[in-house]
Amino acid sequence: MRGAALVPALVLGLAAAAQEEALRLPSGLAARLFEVLTDRPEGGGLIYRFRYVAAGFDAGPEQLEWLDADLSWLCENHVLPRISNIGPQPGLVVISLADREADFGVYDPDVTQVFEAYRPKGGACMQEMF
Repeated sequence: MRGAALVPALVLGLAAAAQEEALRLPSGLAARLFEVLTDRPEGGGLIYRFRYVAAGFDAGPEQLEWLDADLSWLCENHVLPRISNIGPQPGLVVISLADREADFGVYDPDVTQVFEAYRPKGGACMQEMF
């Protein structure tokens, strides 16, 4: 995506530290933060993209029930505390969950990935339509 860039050093430090941290999601999956990117699309505000990986993740119909809870949990329990202490606040946060690491913006048919957008507001993550 045009304009995507790595986040400033402070956030990179948070991302590097978090890569070692296993996050137990409501579904029982263990996820880890893979990378954090920023984006400023033309005519839009600041977007932070938090990309997570969970081995065993499968976006099949049987897992769609808990997917929303996992993504919301990541936003409210992992992302919000981290963005509250950094410079410019984003107008939008995109959370992605994949079964393995992949290059951003590059299609790989072997990677299972889902993502959702949230607007941070009053200490909560409000789901946004893409």
